[in-house]
Amino acid sequence: MLDLSTLLTLEHDGWTALCENRGGAFYGELMTPEGRMVLVNGMVLGRDDVVRSLDAAPAWDTYEISDAELIRLGADCAALVYRARATRPGEPPFIALMSSTYCLIGDHPRLALYQQTTITH
Repeated sequence: MLDLSTLLTLEHDGWTALCENRGGAFYGELMTPEGRMVLVNGMVLGRDDVVRSLDAAPAWDTYEISDAELIRLGADCAALVYRARATRPGEPPFIALMSSTYCLIGDHPRLALYQQTTITH
């Protein structure tokens, strides 16, 4: 079932993986084969590029998710929209609006599309 609780748990699991420097493996499993991530730097990455990128990225120290909202897109698809704040040592906080679109494949939610939009407040 693609409900708010399930999708929030997946997002928290993803952020935890990013904080523990295992984001590549996590998102390699979670994303659909044709899944995409649209990043704030203008890059659009497929699953294999996401895995390589996250394997090379420094870990986040902290993260917060707030203002989460579920948007139903059909019987087997839903989007989770939320505000995120994450920190790394020596860098300004990363604050963005996130959108993660999930589809059920078999009985498993899989990430089909993810987008970040930075905000300044």
